[in-house]
Amino acid sequence: MQWLNSWESFVKTVEAGSMAAAARRLDCTRAHISKQIADLERAFGVRLFERSTRKLSLTPSGEIFHQHALRALDAIQSTEVAVRNMGEAPYGVLRISASITFGRLYIAPLLPKVVAKYPNLNCELVLTDHLVDLVEENIDLALRLTNAPPDDAVARRLVHMKRVICATPAYFAEHGEPRTPLDLVDHPCFSYLVANENRIWRLLDQRGEEFRVPVSNKFHFNNADCIMDAVLAGHGLGMLPTYLCGSELASGRLVTTLNDYEPVSSIARHLYACYTPNRVRVPKVRVFLDELEQLFKPVPPWELPDTM
Repeated sequence: MQWLNSWESFVKTVEAGSMAAAARRLDCTRAHISKQIADLERAFGVRLFERSTRKLSLTPSGEIFHQHALRALDAIQSTEVAVRNMGEAPYGVLRISASITFGRLYIAPLLPKVVAKYPNLNCELVLTDHLVDLVEENIDLALRLTNAPPDDAVARRLVHMKRVICATPAYFAEHGEPRTPLDLVDHPCFSYLVANENRIWRLLDQRGEEFRVPVSNKFHFNNADCIMDAVLAGHGLGMLPTYLCGSELASGRLVTTLNDYEPVSSIARHLYACYTPNRVRVPKVRVFLDELEQLFKPVPPWELPDTM
């Protein structure tokens, strides 16, 4: 199967734009990639790349080979998945992606239970707040807090991500509590820092009418943990997910306000499990989805009576 590695190196070079970038993705040297592509060109008797000091570009022969190589590699991967699916017991490495805060709180503690239950399974948890490419980064299952799951992946909705507006009791004692959504303009409010997005808080009343309130503060964060720390320090109000602040609400360190209104986040209303179609029947993905269902249903752990 040595030819398979050469074909993959060629495809990665096209995708990455250079042999050096492809070598980084494949964890090998540039010289190794160069030799593989040179071997391919000798075998086919044609040049696949036009080389210059600035960039690589495909020759007409290279473009044809690229199209066929993509289809061939995809067929091989599908074949491997189909053969592995003949067995029912999960095995191998399961790579999971999740956002930093949510993954640390709820997914990382789940992994010891999973690997203890399935001795032939190893788990890798990749925590990042950036959107990962399931194929490029070899992710079996990504947990995404989003309003719109990707069109190119299978997406299973796991749980509604409830949010509340809250502050410390001391803050409300000193500054008063908002009685209507419009009162929020008189308070420092922490918004999640998102590029090119106006700081507008959206709230729905019990009839479904939406209130859009411009809020402000003198400092902001792109991290939910930092927002909660600032709220706990008494610097203002936050619109926080209950998965993060549930224990603080239960202890009384934080209290909610405007409880007759539903805060609506532009970032995420649901948690989805996302995976590529060729992993639908893979045992390691299936059993982990089952564990997630048990974790979040009938109610998620942060909404259990001893938490909220």
